[in-house]
Amino acid sequence: MKNSVIGIDYRFSDQQLLKEALTHRSCGAINYERLEFLGDSVLNLVISARLFELKPNADEGDLTRMRARLVRGESLTDIASGLGLGKQLKLGEGEMKAGGYRRASILADAFEALLGAIFLDSDYAACRDVILDLYDPLIERLPGIEELKDAKTRLQEWLQGRGRPLPEYLLLREEGADHVKKFYVQCRVADAGNMVEASGSSRRRAEQAAAAKLLELLQDVPADR
Repeated sequence: MKNSVIGIDYRFSDQQLLKEALTHRSCGAINYERLEFLGDSVLNLVISARLFELKPNADEGDLTRMRARLVRGESLTDIASGLGLGKQLKLGEGEMKAGGYRRASILADAFEALLGAIFLDSDYAACRDVILDLYDPLIERLPGIEELKDAKTRLQEWLQGRGRPLPEYLLLREEGADHVKKFYVQCRVADAGNMVEASGSSRRRAEQAAAAKLLELLQDVPADR
């Protein structure tokens, strides 16, 4: 039976745990941070075990990349948004005015806190069922191993394979309010002066975008140049 508040196949026995999982720290000392810590651990264990079961030919590195794709902040935020967690969050007045109910980091944290609350309200098996109900479709749609390598990793491997220095990343500036902030990053390779700029909603995303842009540029340059 789906919860009447959030779209998961689980109904809480202890409603206080659900309330705590949906309460941001801006509301006081009783908030979701401790539950988030617990939920993060349970999520990683469940996903690790599932990948180990479904991908018998994958080595440790491949399993790590697959898990990283599934539990990264962007994936957590997408799931949280799909469950409608933003509308259920209890935020302080300032955080509410700042648009915290749609901030990616808050949504991701609340989702992990929700998993921690389910674990405490029931047991590992029940929490595992909730997680796999959400994640099995994502596991089925995972791209190939090479595609799972992020742009920074692919750029680094490409450069190392040619004996070239590692790329350097420089944060140029930040723009916008917290919930819509944009980061601008420069990526360069010192030995040839190759340099690009890119932006993203976080510094990490900006660096990844810059790495992808630089790798594309470098791969377009003939080998004898």
